[in-house]
Amino acid sequence: QVQLVESGGGPVQIGGSLRLSCTTSGNVFDYKAMRWYRQGPGEKRQYVAIITNNGITVYSEAVKGRFTISRDVVENAVYLQMNALKPEDTDVYICNVETSSGNYWGQGTQVTVSS
Repeated sequence: QVQLVESGGGPVQIGGSLRLSCTTSGNVFDYKAMRWYRQGPGEKRQYVAIITNNGITVYSEAVKGRFTISRDVVENAVYLQMNALKPEDTDVYICNVETSSGNYWGQGTQVTVSS
């Protein structure tokens, strides 16, 4: 079992920035990949970004060039730096880790972008 706890969400103005954190109870090097997803009320969960075990990052088209995923091998955490935020970025952001024993999810952190 891997526990994940997200933090860093909150209200932000259009064009602003936020940095989300996801701390994990395991070891980053044991994970096949770490991802961020987002989900709005009544909507399907959407993929945002991934960082693989060997450090490769990939982003959805909606956030490419604005968001950056990174990890800390000492803190066993994954981060999502979000810049140039838009109202359509308003969602619950959810952390995911993929291991050889399965996928694990956090509870999510709310991000609200408004004027």
